[in-house]
Amino acid sequence: MSEVKNLLEQFEYIAKNPRKQLDKYLAEGKKAVGIFPYYAPEEIVYAGGMVPMGVWGGVGPIEKAKEYFPTFYYSLALRCLEMALDGTLDGLSASILTTLDDTLRPLSQNYKVSAGREIPMVFLNHGQHRKEEFGKVYNATIFNKAKEELEKICDVEITDENLKKAFEVYNENRALKREFIKLAASHPQTIKASDRCYVLKSSYFMLKDEHNELLKKLNEELKSMPEEDWDGSRVVTSGIIADNPGLLQVLDDYKICIVADDVAHESRGLKVDIDMSIEDPMMALADQFARMDEDPILYDPDIWKRPKYVVDLAIDNDADGCLLFMMNFNDTEEMEYPSLKQAYEAEGIPLIKMGYDQQMEDFGQVKTQLETFSEMVQLNRF
Repeated sequence: MSEVKNLLEQFEYIAKNPRKQLDKYLAEGKKAVGIFPYYAPEEIVYAGGMVPMGVWGGVGPIEKAKEYFPTFYYSLALRCLEMALDGTLDGLSASILTTLDDTLRPLSQNYKVSAGREIPMVFLNHGQHRKEEFGKVYNATIFNKAKEELEKICDVEITDENLKKAFEVYNENRALKREFIKLAASHPQTIKASDRCYVLKSSYFMLKDEHNELLKKLNEELKSMPEEDWDGSRVVTSGIIADNPGLLQVLDDYKICIVADDVAHESRGLKVDIDMSIEDPMMALADQFARMDEDPILYDPDIWKRPKYVVDLAIDNDADGCLLFMMNFNDTEEMEYPSLKQAYEAEGIPLIKMGYDQQMEDFGQVKTQLETFSEMVQLNRF
């Protein structure tokens, strides 16, 4: 148990101190590249011997970014730009920005005319028709263009051999995270909601081979322990991100065990591995992206596929309900809420929508909603 505690403390420290991680890698002579949401193929960065550093906003002031965005823009994008403008990201050799929703497009262009002069931007315009052959070819082409831009900006060489080695490391990382998520659900007394978040979040600020080594140790320790009983609530979480320390503390205080998640920052990108049998590395990346599904920012003509997936997460993992963290002012998530609500109501499973913002400090409303949720859970159990 002491070893588990030691490992969890290491993950938490890294998750809470990305700047120290970046400074450590820079002191080692490594170059680092910022990876903004969503679905940027960071394996390309890793294959160039560089460090991919996740940039997913965070708690902190938003001042300079207001010159480029209206104040009602959603906080993840505002804080990402703020970090580029206020020096938080100084030391990065480049950043990769994608355009998969209506918020990210202006973020990329505002970044380009502001922070892009200091930290060059690699623009990644995914094709949403990703399953057809022409879509795969297009995406493989833009991934290759990103590779060439990184090689030029960062003065590195990214070989096919190193890309395939990177794919192996990243496939292993995804598998280890999937295993950890299951183990966390069966050990709710040992792995609190905050611990779970920090283990997953820390991987954004570590070389994946280093994260793999730590996570292997944690998983082995958990597998050696008996499964634990739980008298709190078992939930599925959904949304873009739920990493606010204050929110995590509330979840711990209210004895919330997260048995599975549909959170973009956590599990949405873990479902699909890269097919190692595909010879062309760029086509392998395009094929992986083609098989990504059940995400509101990805085009799918079957509008009920995703609601069914989120409901099945609750059913398959014996969850008491779903906590939906709705990022304020995010149109994509807001538009899909009615279909999620309808799907959960059809199965008689509680769904609680919570307005969420990375800058939130007052969680009184969240506490009230969790109290209501707990009462609903108790009624359902009896």
